Amino acid sequence: MDRHGLVCRCIKEHPQITQRELAGELSLSLGTVNHLIRECISMGYVEQNQEKGYILTEAGNAFLEQFRVDGAVVLAAGFGSRFVPLTFETPKGLLEVFGERMVERQICQLHEAGITDITVVVGYLKEKFEYLIDKYQVKLLFNPEYSSKNTLATVYHARDLFKGRNVYLLSSDNWLRKNMYHSWECGAWYSLSHADGETSEWCVSFNKKGRITDVEVGGRDCWFMYGPAYFSKEFSEQFFPVLEKYYEIPGTEQLYWEHVLMEILNGSWERRLKHSGCSLPADWTEPVMYANCQPDGQIYEFENLEELRKFDPRYQTHSDNKAMELVSRVLQVEESEIHNIKCLKSGMTNKSFLFDVNGNSYICRIPGPGTELLINRRQEAAVYKTINGLGITERVIYFDPENGYKIAKYYDGARNGNPRDRGDIAACMGLLRRFHQCGLTVDHPFDIRERIDFYEMLCKTHGNILFEDYKEVHSRMTELMDWLDSLKRPQTLSHIDSNFDNFLMLPDGGVRLIDWEYAGMCDPLIDLAMCSIYSYYNIEETETLMENYFQRAPKKEERLIVYAYMALGGFLWSLWAVYKSALGEEFGEYTLIMYRYAKDFSRIVQKNLLKS
Repeated sequence: MDRHGLVCRCIKEHPQITQRELAGELSLSLGTVNHLIRECISMGYVEQNQEKGYILTEAGNAFLEQFRVDGAVVLAAGFGSRFVPLTFETPKGLLEVFGERMVERQICQLHEAGITDITVVVGYLKEKFEYLIDKYQVKLLFNPEYSSKNTLATVYHARDLFKGRNVYLLSSDNWLRKNMYHSWECGAWYSLSHADGETSEWCVSFNKKGRITDVEVGGRDCWFMYGPAYFSKEFSEQFFPVLEKYYEIPGTEQLYWEHVLMEILNGSWERRLKHSGCSLPADWTEPVMYANCQPDGQIYEFENLEELRKFDPRYQTHSDNKAMELVSRVLQVEESEIHNIKCLKSGMTNKSFLFDVNGNSYICRIPGPGTELLINRRQEAAVYKTINGLGITERVIYFDPENGYKIAKYYDGARNGNPRDRGDIAACMGLLRRFHQCGLTVDHPFDIRERIDFYEMLCKTHGNILFEDYKEVHSRMTELMDWLDSLKRPQTLSHIDSNFDNFLMLPDGGVRLIDWEYAGMCDPLIDLAMCSIYSYYNIEETETLMENYFQRAPKKEERLIVYAYMALGGFLWSLWAVYKSALGEEFGEYTLIMYRYAKDFSRIVQKNLLKS
């Protein structure tokens, strides 16, 4: 850290500052400050004026210019899973604290310091940040890997904003009591807070001059990384070559950018790069970063809603969140009585969170974007009414047939079914068989032909269907559907979404089948097919599934019917995934796997039908 620069900055920012005040501002002894001032005077940076005290000379202003801050990069791409359900609707950085959004508070503090070149790196709910462009003239940078990688990748995508520049690196969800930003910074730093006792934070060691020498996860009675950081151009010149190498190395996807700094300091970066066949230029030198120790109560990184409630009392009774308001109303409690909130699922169709009220655990389901086109919630409500009392599904406390919000009792100690466990397969197929044998009826069908046509229409509305041989495969699907229609198979209420994740294995040995949003009247063998493709089963595994369901070897026609539904299900869900991708939700290889089921199993069925 350039101490002469710090003295010049303080004199520039605080005219008529005294030596004692300067010592307090810089956290240095009065003797050290006196010595530094004498040196700055001898170098021509500072003059002593009888009326104005210490003033910066023209040479001092010129010297200070090398430390001018060029801009700030604000990380705001992540989901914030520990803040559900609030972050289902609002990115964490846009949550309000005392009526002010956290990211806006930091932007205003930067503006106060004269820093207006600000880039916010966005990802999750990126559209929510767009208004900042007009309100504060910030720029937005999209991180395409926000959902699959950690902040190492986020900083990598913003790397060009640091090179050759002095830049703050901030998190959108930090709250700073006092403005700690300046127009000039005299060396790279990381803000630190002090822990009394044990901590699991990233603990920092530094020498007498404040240079950080080591970082370890966990410690006792120590300073730890907490809040903003500052990258000088000199620091970035040495740091980013290493970070860029890390980004290319498999296995670093979930690393924070701080992992790179930690491994540089402890020397393990060399082993990591050497193992991966990477190297750095011979003239590379270790980047230097200093400790910026902050007082208690200056920086806050709220870990969850419980912490935010303690800080801002408004959140104890009113979080401005639809799901929290619903839970409060349904269970007739204040929001402050809703505890231990955890993200349970942010999946393909729904978002869910777990919470406790009065010693009982519940799950709240929130329908995902675009599902109002795919799922009829009134029909789902009718299904739950039909199966009520059978003891085969979760205990539903509340269901809204208009929007699909659902609150259900949580089964402590329950786990999802395991598609590779023989005992689970037998138990789940036993429940499915008993359910089908009830012969339950509802007024709506699950018509796979209609669903395929509907999803195809949605895909075409949002762009062309991407499969090259789609017309040929669609023709094969039509032949399968015509054949199934000719069989005039019996129809009963079927689950449709019978994957093992929807089977709950209870501690007492019981089984429950949950999530009935696709359920309707259909050939019950469709449930075997859907279970099989969701589990990515091959033919042998599907055979085992059928034997457990029928409690015997399946007949040839039964086997072919299941295969036909596997092909049709794969085709249907591949279209579904293409549509969801058009809405901004990407499911990776799932689309390809489902389409492959459509092609492979349609060939098997048609080949066997030709033989007979």
